[in-house]
Amino acid sequence: MIFLDNQFEEIKKSHKGAYVLSHDGRERKITKRSSRDYNGEIIILKNNLGKVSLTPEHLIFAIKVPKHYNFLRTKNKQKLIPAWYHAEELQKGDMALYPIPQEIKEISSVKINIAKPKWDFKSKDIPCQIFLNDDFLRLSGYFLAEGSIQDKPCKTFIVFTLNIAEKEIVEDIKIMSEVLFGLEVKIREKQAHKTVEVFLYSARLARFFRNLFGEGAAHKRLPAFFMHLDPKKQRSLIFGLWKGDGYVNLNRIGPRAGYATISYQLAQQIKLLLLRQKIALSFYEEKAKSVKGVNHKKAYRIHIGQRDSLKKLCRILEIKYFPKSYEAIKLWFDKNYFYTAITGKKRLNYHGKVYNLEVGKAHSFISDAFCLHNCGDILKVYIKVKNNKISEIKFETLGCGAAIATSSMITELARGKTLEEAGKISREDIANELGGLPPVKMHCSNLAADALRKAIEDYKKRIKK
Repeated sequence: MIFLDNQFEEIKKSHKGAYVLSHDGRERKITKRSSRDYNGEIIILKNNLGKVSLTPEHLIFAIKVPKHYNFLRTKNKQKLIPAWYHAEELQKGDMALYPIPQEIKEISSVKINIAKPKWDFKSKDIPCQIFLNDDFLRLSGYFLAEGSIQDKPCKTFIVFTLNIAEKEIVEDIKIMSEVLFGLEVKIREKQAHKTVEVFLYSARLARFFRNLFGEGAAHKRLPAFFMHLDPKKQRSLIFGLWKGDGYVNLNRIGPRAGYATISYQLAQQIKLLLLRQKIALSFYEEKAKSVKGVNHKKAYRIHIGQRDSLKKLCRILEIKYFPKSYEAIKLWFDKNYFYTAITGKKRLNYHGKVYNLEVGKAHSFISDAFCLHNCGDILKVYIKVKNNKISEIKFETLGCGAAIATSSMITELARGKTLEEAGKISREDIANELGGLPPVKMHCSNLAADALRKAIEDYKKRIKK
């Protein structure tokens, strides 16, 4: 799965012109999508956010952690410099970098663009626009966690279904409904089921909520403009979500918090909301199961256990939390990234399509767990020819250390040679001049030789015109 136009989709659904989230935390446009048949080994890497399947040469933004006791300490790992590494090179214990979304687009209000049906004589008039204030964001969180739409002829409304003990939330929904929409709620308790239902009778508002947040628990999601709000503003949204479907347990050995939903898209969006708050988390998929005769659908769970992250969440939820001990920090944040350890690596044989993207400017995109380079290494070679000899040669590369080294070496080998001589430089020549390359890096020398030949071909085409 990759981030694609504000939701996570299979890479095969990507297309030119769509937007992905790049390693710089910005949304960038796909300039090209390619696919090819592949028959060989793929690598599956796993971390706290999920897993990714990719070819051995695909590049991942990461830190290679030396196998030395000094680097058991996080403070020493934090001194290491991130780079693009081939999946083949990475091992359990190396650190993957995941970008924190950076874009902020402030929107003060949203229009309720649902017309009132001419035969609707019962629904009370509501405002034509809603201000995106703390109250509406909190109510939106409650709805995503506990709300649903009932849409039947002449009977369309919003209902929140809560535990009978959640009286504070019931009262909060009641007050906000009156303040935001001028609507009075209807409340019905079901003692036998230990639930309470809060009804908002407005067909226009119900259809507006359905357009905004999706229909059905499995398809709930946040609109794009919610994801671009200032992180401080998003705290009210997190408050409503967590009070509805989350929990905080500070009394267990190893306090932690959690959130569960059957909507994959909503779970991924909540993950991004939390990362913007610098809250470290683990993301799990729980398979469908039957417990004591009750069927449970596949669910997605978010766990928060790191002490400092739990403190941040408790501040948002207005819960007092005073940790009594200090814990070793294994995951961390800086201004732009979440650093999480690679926890597993597997190899599988695969036969089928593999896909690559070319992304403008940043040349990268994210999956649901890792930050990936588009199309492996990129190399451009520029030549200046005088009397059929290469008088000047320059390169521009984006890739790993081996890609940079082979790019530099091709310029040394080609400078001063005739076009015919330069065109015969092989990947073995490049590797030998560098004193050899490991097998997983040999494609870098191939890339350099191919780029030089392409530059020569392009020159010959130009002089014929």
